[in-house]
Amino acid sequence: MINLKIIYKILGRLLFAEAVLMTYCLIMAFCYNEDDSLSFLVSVIVTLLAGFILNIMGRNAENSLSRRDAYLVVSVVWVLFSLFGTIPFLLSGYITNFTDAFFETMSGFTTTGATIIDDIEALPHGLLFWRSLTQFIGGLGIVFFTIALLPSLVGGSTKVFAAEATGPIKTKLHPKLSTSAKWIWSIYIVLTLACAISFYLGGMNLFDAFNYAMSTTATGGFSTHNTSTEFFHSSTLEYICTVFMFLSGVNFTLLYGAIIKGKIKNLFQNTEFRFYIFLVVSFVIFIIIELMSRNHYNFEHAFRCAIFQVVSFSTSTGLFNDDAAVWPHVTWVVLAVLMFFGACSGSTTGGIKCIRGVMILRVIRNEFRQILHPNAVLPLKINGVNVPNQKRVTLLAFLATYLILCVVISFSMIAMGVDNTNAITITLSCLGNVGPTLGIEIGPTMSWSGLSEAAKWMCSAMMLIGRLEIFTVLVVFTPQFWKEN
Repeated sequence: MINLKIIYKILGRLLFAEAVLMTYCLIMAFCYNEDDSLSFLVSVIVTLLAGFILNIMGRNAENSLSRRDAYLVVSVVWVLFSLFGTIPFLLSGYITNFTDAFFETMSGFTTTGATIIDDIEALPHGLLFWRSLTQFIGGLGIVFFTIALLPSLVGGSTKVFAAEATGPIKTKLHPKLSTSAKWIWSIYIVLTLACAISFYLGGMNLFDAFNYAMSTTATGGFSTHNTSTEFFHSSTLEYICTVFMFLSGVNFTLLYGAIIKGKIKNLFQNTEFRFYIFLVVSFVIFIIIELMSRNHYNFEHAFRCAIFQVVSFSTSTGLFNDDAAVWPHVTWVVLAVLMFFGACSGSTTGGIKCIRGVMILRVIRNEFRQILHPNAVLPLKINGVNVPNQKRVTLLAFLATYLILCVVISFSMIAMGVDNTNAITITLSCLGNVGPTLGIEIGPTMSWSGLSEAAKWMCSAMMLIGRLEIFTVLVVFTPQFWKEN
């Protein structure tokens, strides 16, 4: 059976952590002396009170989680964080509709980056910082953040890590998960600080530098300006942003080995990383040719726009330096493919991940060989290690479920009156946690405020399902999950 007491206890402690995050935004609001101060103060009090009540309900709980408890905790935590995250938006009056507030918060925590706010620059600094902070915490995972911060809080943390981590193959830097979590978070923080400093030296003010850095390394896409990075009219800032988006798309375990241990050679020997580079380089070259021949861009402009947008879409960041809606339509197909694949597993990015792309291609290759040699035993090796049959079956089940969701949600969007291109790319954007969409009605530079309320709730659900890689959420809705045995 579900161990409710330990779940209440974990949820209570996590709400305390969310209240602390809101406190930073409260300090920001006080520093700028803006009208969102009271809304953050009330939000902190309400969140602390809810955390206190849940903590009382979970007193005397055994500090251990079953696999079933872990999946339920992870799914509920993301929903609960998003629910309480709506409070500052609603109390401040900058978002008056609960559906819109929940959409915005879920988009932040899942690092999707889609927004329903038409005029972002009208928001006070505290709310802008809250949007960026939700993405920063959601980048590596809410519960994973807690494991790094409070390892003693979550018993059975390995099961929680398995439920929240991205990619089909989970790797740890250290036998003790909490130590691995601290090292990975250290890389994440160092990368964010380096990005913020680079932005500041590149010409941004301090507030923008930290907000864009959190959005970039979390591959979220929320910005503090309506025109994203175009606002600065700086090619230097765009190249800096491209570099840090690309690095954030690399497996953080590999980054740790390359940066801390100096094993850069291992990075380029990694199968997934090589596939990631191949996708980026080949699609950048294709788009450069298209932009120069059809849109008459000069080479530097074409190169800068192509590499920025390709890296932004492949890492599911969603920042933009040009309006891809006016690009040749064939480039939309390329960007949609990048939405689907994403970048590397173990990073902050969305999509199905490059590792699954590699595995799918090798399964197909083995199938052709099997036709010619029916009795052959063909291994499927990734980085020299054979992938067991169970993981291959899981891969195909994941891919099938992903495609079924894409078809069902796209059909539902079209039935709600959304045009075909937008319906398909909105679905890919939500499931892949990408953010921008392609089309005329809702383009890559536009907000999603025009969607119906039903469509926004559907998108919010898809963001969560995509961020937790489908099965973690969907398993909770199966009858077997709730059976005692």
